Amino acid sequence: MNWTQKTLRKDIDCAGIGLHSGVRVTMRMRPAPPNSGIVFRRIDLDGAEIPARQEHLRRSNLAITLANGDATIGTVEHVLSAAAGLGIDNLIIEVKGEEVPILDGSAAPFIYLMHEAGIRVQKAPREFIKILEPLRIEEEDKFVAVYPSDRFKISYTIDFEHPLIGEQRQTFVVTPRCFTEQIAPARTFGFLREVEALRRNGLALGGSMENAVVVGDNSILNNHLRFEDEFVRHKILDAIGDLMLLGAPLLGHVVAYRAGHSLHARLVETIQKNTDAWRTVTWEDVVYDIASRRPYLVPAHV
Repeated sequence: MNWTQKTLRKDIDCAGIGLHSGVRVTMRMRPAPPNSGIVFRRIDLDGAEIPARQEHLRRSNLAITLANGDATIGTVEHVLSAAAGLGIDNLIIEVKGEEVPILDGSAAPFIYLMHEAGIRVQKAPREFIKILEPLRIEEEDKFVAVYPSDRFKISYTIDFEHPLIGEQRQTFVVTPRCFTEQIAPARTFGFLREVEALRRNGLALGGSMENAVVVGDNSILNNHLRFEDEFVRHKILDAIGDLMLLGAPLLGHVVAYRAGHSLHARLVETIQKNTDAWRTVTWEDVVYDIASRRPYLVPAHV
């Protein structure tokens, strides 16, 4: 487990289409100093900065949109998920446009870019949010919860009334290797029958079979899946990115059933409000607790 902060070694650029706007977007990821967190910078709006924190959440229906004053940045969850998966704490993401480019619809291109830029270990210690008491949010027949754990673990279940998806379940202990190989390649998905309605409402204008798994009534129009259960893996990818709005990595077991961006965001808000249910820990805390024989803070060897 990584107990010190990380950033990139150098700048790296990419460009692509905004999933919902359909407009070409350019983006540059840059190193950032310790304790600065992940910050989006709208270089087309005089460098307006939008921290990736829950207090800047504007919308959480089909994607996560953050705002600071009049400046917004949308569809941030995949790049945030990649940063979380690689343990990157400090990052400036400069964007010329209102969305992060969707690229291939997964987090894999962002993982590739971050590795190309190189990852630099910083001297500052990481601070983790260590869950001590269970927290749960329910919404009709959906829920998301978090339970105490010495690792960051996610168990997710989806259940769609569609013969090509149905019920899918998956559990991962999230490590850089697991994220890179088992989670990051999973692409966003949508139903062909919903596309026209979304576009009439000015959404999914940049969506295509190049950046999403498109599900028809009787077939996957892209012809193949990267994983047999790619749908639930992408939900896990989204959840990891959404949980980055906590502002610190999580030590806890997240369990979700038929959830989505909105419930993920509500879990972040619930954690932040229930300060008795968690504590902040660093490597120094762990060493102290081991010496004091407090086993609930012993780090897992993952």
